[in-house]
Amino acid sequence: MNREFSGHKRFIEEDESSVLTDYQDFDPAKHNPVFYGQMHTKVPTDANLEEGVNVAITHPSVIGYAFTQKPAKSSTPPPPPIPKKELCSPSEYLELYVFPVLLPAIERMLEQAKKEKCFERKRTKFDALDFLTQFLYNNNPNQAERSKRDLEDIPFVKEWLKDHPRPPLPLSLIWTEEEAAVKIQSFWRGYRVRKEPEIQELRQWQAEWREENGGIQRRVSDFWEKKEKDVGDT
Repeated sequence: MNREFSGHKRFIEEDESSVLTDYQDFDPAKHNPVFYGQMHTKVPTDANLEEGVNVAITHPSVIGYAFTQKPAKSSTPPPPPIPKKELCSPSEYLELYVFPVLLPAIERMLEQAKKEKCFERKRTKFDALDFLTQFLYNNNPNQAERSKRDLEDIPFVKEWLKDHPRPPLPLSLIWTEEEAAVKIQSFWRGYRVRKEPEIQELRQWQAEWREENGGIQRRVSDFWEKKEKDVGDT
């Protein structure tokens, strides 16, 4: 960090420490309401301070305390101008130009990962790098007029996918919990129906019929092939 930023930070720290004193602020659990609005501290003394106190103008609870006004904080000087990218140190470049854009994107990515239940499962369809790519492209502060696009419609992503196509995701990652539940319930209902005695009998009859009549199509094909061969020979 350059000297201007260091000096600015040190000025703020010194200013904050300059207003810290041993005086106590008003606490309604410990102090009488007459302490409100005043900074005070207990002053130890050997003399009996109650003697000579005029209670007509002095409240007895303030005897033995010293009061003072809280000093006003000095105004914070304006921060120095942000240095140009070409003149930044690596740490300044990250702090001033990279993190202000990247950190909000990471925060949104974590929020979306929570919605996709990435912290509850070992495998999900959510891809953090894909999300960051799309978010940073659509929220580029230097391209505010650019329209929002899906990941597959981003130009450089389309070019990359042409040469590096991705394999399709398994259905276990594509289906939602509701869709998977419907598929499982449908399969289970079909299995229960096929186990019924009447259905078992019907399936057995179909298997026997296919076995008995499975050669009909073959015999018909052989018949017409023979006829065509006889016609060709004549």
